[in-house]
Amino acid sequence: MYQEEIKIPKDRVAVLIGKDGKLKREIEKLTNIHIHIDSNDSLITLKSEDSVSLFDAKPIIRAIARGFNPKIAELLIDQDYALEVIDLKDFAGDSKKKMIRLKSRCIGTGGKARESIEQLTNTHISVYGKTVSIIGKIENVYLAKAAVESLLGGSPHGKVYRRVQERKNKSSDK
Repeated sequence: MYQEEIKIPKDRVAVLIGKDGKLKREIEKLTNIHIHIDSNDSLITLKSEDSVSLFDAKPIIRAIARGFNPKIAELLIDQDYALEVIDLKDFAGDSKKKMIRLKSRCIGTGGKARESIEQLTNTHISVYGKTVSIIGKIENVYLAKAAVESLLGGSPHGKVYRRVQERKNKSSDK
């Protein structure tokens, strides 16, 4: 029996459980694991007969914990998809003001920056807590991560979008 524990934010526990436990059962069935949820300290215990099932289930749980809609998180069952989590503390340090500013740069006015990068890279992006997370096909996640890190580094939005478009054009020419 293999076992893994994941701590998730308290406000994401209910999302993981789903209405009447439906989502939890769906994930268990999809990944062939057993999920035990300790709501008091928001500790999720995954158990399985084989380590591969745990390996498949862990990114789905992490994605839900990082603010993704469960249906988007379930894309991670496909081996061509990946989850990338960028820790904003790496860019903001301990400054709360800088953290808020960086989150705002990633989201943009009315969500436009996040939406633009999602559309250009065909990925899903969640800005939640002190992280920016990306789900998509592996090559697209790499492109989106580079774009988000450019924004976090201070590059102008327009320049970031152009660079993403250029990289996409280069890779489609091959």
